[in-house]
Amino acid sequence: MRSMQLAQIRQIEAVGFRAWPASSVHYDGSWAIRLTANHPSKRLNSVNPLDPGDTDNMEERVAHAIQRFKAHGRPPVFRLSPLAPKELDAYLEGLGWPRFDESFIMVADLEKIDFSDAIDQLPLQDIDRFIDAAIEVHQDDPALKPGLFEVINAIVPARGLFVIEEGSEPVSTAICVQDGALAGLFNIGTLADRRRKGHGRMIVKTAIKWAVQHGAKRGWLQVEADNAGAIALYEKLGFAEAYRYAYRRAPDA
Repeated sequence: MRSMQLAQIRQIEAVGFRAWPASSVHYDGSWAIRLTANHPSKRLNSVNPLDPGDTDNMEERVAHAIQRFKAHGRPPVFRLSPLAPKELDAYLEGLGWPRFDESFIMVADLEKIDFSDAIDQLPLQDIDRFIDAAIEVHQDDPALKPGLFEVINAIVPARGLFVIEEGSEPVSTAICVQDGALAGLFNIGTLADRRRKGHGRMIVKTAIKWAVQHGAKRGWLQVEADNAGAIALYEKLGFAEAYRYAYRRAPDA
């Protein structure tokens, strides 16, 4: 049963890497070291151990990873899912690396979701237009635009860029990446003063309806553990927690 569970986690982790691609990936054994010069996302700039049994030479390998991150001007960060060795987590704890930003991976059977109230919307083809909308919705730094463009443009599986507008103003955005039978959701957000009006529910349903029409059977997304509002929304849509991950960063990061 445990091996089946780990196999499913590996599948979601793999499609997650393809759906949100880093500029460079280096493997040290089963540790995937992802780095992206033009975007600061932790998921794009972290060490991702992918085998609970891969514990050889941890001290030396952690030191090498630190040097690799410093050479790229990035703070050393480990992303620890259930695939990460517990010994590694304990070793980083002993080094004083704080644990932060715990998140859930949530999954849903898309065949059980009612799409009768979802919008039939074709995805945007204009990446620039989507990014401008997403930056406005999330209140992000416009300086992130080139890096976000690079990430979205590098997505190989089928991608759908979705925006809900009121008049000419974007109020909600989402990215859906359909990779075979799996559909991953990213960049979900709604303007702060437009929340609790159904926009988040609508953008998610619209995005996954598009994926279902192209063959997706299961949906997945990631959400920070302290985002109770978003978790409640996703649970109402049929998503449930599959596993958790968290980050550890160097004390001097």
